[in-house]
Amino acid sequence: MRVLVLRPHESAERSARRLAELGHEPVLLPLFEPLHDSAAIRAALAERYSAIAVTSAEAVRALSSLGTALDRHLLATVFAVGKATAKAATDAGFRTVLTPEGNGRDLADLIIQRSEAYGRPNDPILYIAGDPRATGFETRLEQAGLPLRLVEGYRMEATKPRRSEIEPLLVSRPPDAVLLYSRESAAEFFALPAVADNLDRFARTLFLCLSANVAAAVPEAFARSVVVSTRPDEASLLDLL
Repeated sequence: MRVLVLRPHESAERSARRLAELGHEPVLLPLFEPLHDSAAIRAALAERYSAIAVTSAEAVRALSSLGTALDRHLLATVFAVGKATAKAATDAGFRTVLTPEGNGRDLADLIIQRSEAYGRPNDPILYIAGDPRATGFETRLEQAGLPLRLVEGYRMEATKPRRSEIEPLLVSRPPDAVLLYSRESAAEFFALPAVADNLDRFARTLFLCLSANVAAAVPEAFARSVVVSTRPDEASLLDLL
């Protein structure tokens, strides 16, 4: 299958390798790229915190952008959403990385359970977040009354590819499937003029979505072509192929 990947460049290349191993033809079209705010992260780490929370591998890469300045924080407990984010944290050098199956709210529930078992932390959980982001994690912790310090360690900036770049990739030969990892990338994809003006070309394309929230950004006209992953991780998404 010819599979379109809309992730940021670094993540897209890893996805492309997995797709190639499965015998598919990956096509990369990054619609967003991350901009790290190392100064904000450095300032947040200078204050007291009880543990670090990350809900994306990009947050770990933003932490790693500090270089050797991160070394003295590697003994901190890291709470991470999903296996990929947990692996990124381990690869970055963190010794204790805890992760649940599921999404941000599941991560918050894990932290709440541990606070009930081992005692409520005096210092806040340091949440290295992105912009935009889902707010389920922070909302759940706030509802539980646990202290949280949120720092936006990165933001996703739209790349705005030219129409002349998109049409040869998508319109002349539409993909068999599009992998949609975020609501923002789904919305941006369908807003591209080359796509919006040629929706009929995607009549046989499958739109594989990481969650129901992502699927909600796919136009109603493609409702029968949308498939939602059983779990919010890439392995489950690729299983849909």
